[in-house]
Amino acid sequence: MKKTIPDLVSVVLVNFRGADDTVEAIRGLRELDWPQHLLEIIVVENGSGDDSVAKLRAVPGKVTVVESRENLGFTGGCNLGVSRATGEYLAFLNNDAKPAPDWISSAVATFRTSPDIGAVASKVLDWEGDRIDFIDAAVTWYGMGYKPHAGERDQGKWDVEKDVLFGTGAALFVRAKAFAEVGGFDDNFFMFYDDVDLGWRLNLLGHRVRFQPKSLVFHKHHASIEKFGDFREQYLLERNALYALYKNLDDASLAQVLPGAILLATRRSVARGSLASGSLDLRVPGDDGDRMMSVDKSTLAGVFAIDQFVENLPTMAGERTRVQSTRRVSDRQLKSLFGETDEPAYPSETYLQGYENIAQTLGILDIEGKRRVVVVTGDPVGIRMAGPAIRASNIARVLARENDVRLISTTAAISIDPSYEVFTVPPTNPRGMEEHEKWADVIIVQGHALQYFPSLESTSKVTVVDIYDPMHLEQLEQGRERSMREWNEQVGHSNEALNHQLARGDFFLCASERQRHFWLGQLAGLGRVNAYTYSRDDKLRSLIDVVPFGTPSDAPVAEKLAIKGVVPGIDADDKVVIWGGGIYNWFDTQTLIRAMAILSERRPTVRLFFMGVKHPSPNVPEMAAVSQARDLTSALGLNGHVFFNESWVPYEQRQNYLLDADLGVSTHFDHVETTFSFRTRILDYLWAGLPIVSTEGDAFAELIEADGLGAVVPERDAATLASAMERLLFDDAEAERARTNVRRVREDFVWDKVLAPLVEFCRHPVRAADKRDDIPAPGGTTKDLVAAARRPRSSNHSGRRRDLDRAIYYLRNGGFAAVTDRYKARRARLRAAATR
Repeated sequence: MKKTIPDLVSVVLVNFRGADDTVEAIRGLRELDWPQHLLEIIVVENGSGDDSVAKLRAVPGKVTVVESRENLGFTGGCNLGVSRATGEYLAFLNNDAKPAPDWISSAVATFRTSPDIGAVASKVLDWEGDRIDFIDAAVTWYGMGYKPHAGERDQGKWDVEKDVLFGTGAALFVRAKAFAEVGGFDDNFFMFYDDVDLGWRLNLLGHRVRFQPKSLVFHKHHASIEKFGDFREQYLLERNALYALYKNLDDASLAQVLPGAILLATRRSVARGSLASGSLDLRVPGDDGDRMMSVDKSTLAGVFAIDQFVENLPTMAGERTRVQSTRRVSDRQLKSLFGETDEPAYPSETYLQGYENIAQTLGILDIEGKRRVVVVTGDPVGIRMAGPAIRASNIARVLARENDVRLISTTAAISIDPSYEVFTVPPTNPRGMEEHEKWADVIIVQGHALQYFPSLESTSKVTVVDIYDPMHLEQLEQGRERSMREWNEQVGHSNEALNHQLARGDFFLCASERQRHFWLGQLAGLGRVNAYTYSRDDKLRSLIDVVPFGTPSDAPVAEKLAIKGVVPGIDADDKVVIWGGGIYNWFDTQTLIRAMAILSERRPTVRLFFMGVKHPSPNVPEMAAVSQARDLTSALGLNGHVFFNESWVPYEQRQNYLLDADLGVSTHFDHVETTFSFRTRILDYLWAGLPIVSTEGDAFAELIEADGLGAVVPERDAATLASAMERLLFDDAEAERARTNVRRVREDFVWDKVLAPLVEFCRHPVRAADKRDDIPAPGGTTKDLVAAARRPRSSNHSGRRRDLDRAIYYLRNGGFAAVTDRYKARRARLRAAATR
């Protein structure tokens, strides 16, 4: 590709027997609020055969005039002009158009907001600025692009910046690099729908086309919805619609709509002919008697268009192969940009009846529209589920309302909801994930999925990483009983896994604002908080947003008693304090048990029930905290007051236990894991309407205290904890106040509400602003292997630079042998975990 000049805008105008208009357009360009030294004006004289060349060469100032001996059409003329352009940005302007003063500056400012914006579509009004020419883009299922609201009065209500399928060629900006990558305008089109085709192909390559209403142009020629007055125009419109369909739709969509599009083109031609005057009348036999049919040029336009499509199929097949082999975006992902595809576009009763016959009988009113989302979790999905699987299954359920969803467990999965499919793909079968990666438009991962499956690691699909669980902070507590070296390696491996995910992901989910601040720091350390991500969104919500753990929308209903009068040793009228979930090393169950020893002296009818001890995943071993809790219970003589449920409560039965309790409790140590944790068990307490007692230090403790959901106590303070539990168990007024507040606050945590940022992202999924192939790694920093993973595989960084990066990494991490040993050990652990 030729070298371009940064910030230079090359404006291409195509002249065909309209030199006076072209000269006026050049004069308008001279008056723009844009530095003239950053403006290059190129005029293509497109074989007019008149005095246009002389008039254009007489224009004062620097104008590049490019002569063509023949009329190359709009496409050929634009491409010829681009061949002489040197600007970073290309601008195409109709020669009968007048740009507003900030036409260029607004467009360039839009480009600068994100590197994935490949084109900027200007707003176009009529010459008087009264009626709309272009403010939006749409394409019918049979391939004809159109401009919604064209001809309507401009009321300003559509002046919203947004992504569109294409911009009008009357006023359009394209990055020179993107224009070269896409191959420019397709000369096979000559004119009409060439801009539709260009925008469509840009989108397929992952370049966004952004409508910018501040980039304004006035156009002399009013747009017309009915484009059937001229034979040649009709012919080109019919043919080029078929070209656009054939080139740009995927195999499944093309097979669905192409036969109907050809039939409809025929029907449209016949309908036009029947309205024409001075045509040839033919008697056509039919089941209900003969009828007259008119044949004239209007009828033959569609026939010739179909015939020309057939004639050029070998050429179009080559174009199709090129487009389909390089596309990065699926038809489903572009669905929202197609607009209203069910648009007949021709007001004839005969035609409309044929339209209905074709669309309904062949079932092709629309191409397949649902996006495909794959959700991957490392936990078992089924009757008994821990937090990650509960979260993944609810993500799948909510997203399935608008998308086709597959939920994949790397451990085990059975169907619990018919709205989405479930699959099991163990790490021992990494190739088993390939079909799902190929199927997906958006991939949502938890845990170690990127490490297990090369197809996910190298995917070009939009990847969402769910980091609601800071597992490296958990390892700080979980590894305490190991030797210092083993402990440090255990934390290091989790850090490595998370850094790799943070380097590869396009969008991240965390559980709280507190967590979000933490993760932003880690993302910044990896270079992901940069000018590209900031330019797209200065709040960085498009990079990482808060999606807490959630609760069901429906209030829980008890199907049966599960604790009181059921568990031996717990009577029907006892007061039950419930510990929802497992016992892990970062929880302080021993202080809770000591508090029970204090409370049971005063209130002998209080019982503590641990809802689950054995984790449902066989890959999660029992932690030391479990045996320590048992031992302390026995030592304090509390076996009749503290109860351990040995199995894991089935997910769909947990409400029976929660509603059979009087108080929910969560106790933990005040350390860094607590600071950034999100205790999912507390959400179950909210769902069940239970008052809550928690130790201080985490985000939920702040919520409990601020909203009066119960009580917050200091860590390791058994006496204060016992008093708080006693108050909320036996002070009816205080317990009812807490329950009322809990019922109010739980509405903020229903799954439908908390998943809203993810649902919205999946409606318009995009790669991260800094994940394009042509973006260099952050300058001025030492890049380690994680930063190398962040670079796209097609990166142009030299081998020498990568070798230096790797050498620096080895030196900082104990040398080549130490790095290799750690890598081998990690792989061995992953294989061992996968085979347990």
